[in-house]
Amino acid sequence: MDATPEQQAADSFDPLRPRLIRLAYRMLGSVADAEDIVQDAFLRWLATDRTQVQSAEAYLRRVVTRLCLDQIKSARHQRETYIGPWLPEPVVQSAEDELDDVTLPLMMALERLSPLERAAFLLHDVFDVGFDDIADIIGREPAACRQLASRARTNVRAERPRFDLPPDRGMEIATAFFTASRSGDLTGLRSLLADDVTLHADGGGKRPASEEAIHGAAAVLQLHESLAYIFALNMSRIVQYGLINGLPGFITREADNILQTTALRIENGKIAEVYVVRNPDKLRHLRDDHARAH
Repeated sequence: MDATPEQQAADSFDPLRPRLIRLAYRMLGSVADAEDIVQDAFLRWLATDRTQVQSAEAYLRRVVTRLCLDQIKSARHQRETYIGPWLPEPVVQSAEDELDDVTLPLMMALERLSPLERAAFLLHDVFDVGFDDIADIIGREPAACRQLASRARTNVRAERPRFDLPPDRGMEIATAFFTASRSGDLTGLRSLLADDVTLHADGGGKRPASEEAIHGAAAVLQLHESLAYIFALNMSRIVQYGLINGLPGFITREADNILQTTALRIENGKIAEVYVVRNPDKLRHLRDDHARAH
């Protein structure tokens, strides 16, 4: 029996779906929005005369990028009214997975770019798309696209990953951080932190979290000292250690029985930044994944 047009469309689309979701996620910083964008692209693919399309991947990459550029306009307005630090939704890998070169700090740096700079940088530097094709996608001349990518590269250069830390060592530090921070071992915790460490906690106004980043080892220690009583009554439970947006970290289930992610940027063997996502809206995909796993 011949495949239906719908099945033919799905057969050509599904192998490209993971790569399209990666592109959309890096454009938007939201797993749920990325999945919605890619599903919208599939519906458009169904309605397209696919016999006229030379490259399905190039066509769908253009559709997804343009949908993301439209989405960013509304997302930026929402960010302006967001309560506290904004962090991208966490994507978790096991320590054995291939390292992702778009780390959490780079994702945050991308937020400072214009939408077109972000698109040009990601398409060229991450997805290896040529400037002629980028010009067709975003509606600019190739020379202008080259300038957009160059400006973006300059602005985010400091946040490009430097994987000089073996993954197993990163997991050792993540494990030590969890143990010291939850047991009230402030001496042990201090030994892990860089003097100028910064802690970012994203509660989105829906769970308790500092509305400003916390700077300096003394302030981070003070925070954990104040949390020690809570942890003593209801110890966090480890759900999974792994790479969170390319950084060593872990998922925990906290006293309120809601998941939380913690990612650590490590420099010269010390924790330079701590990224904690507490906003339950940003953890829904992890909750669903763990529910299916159990």
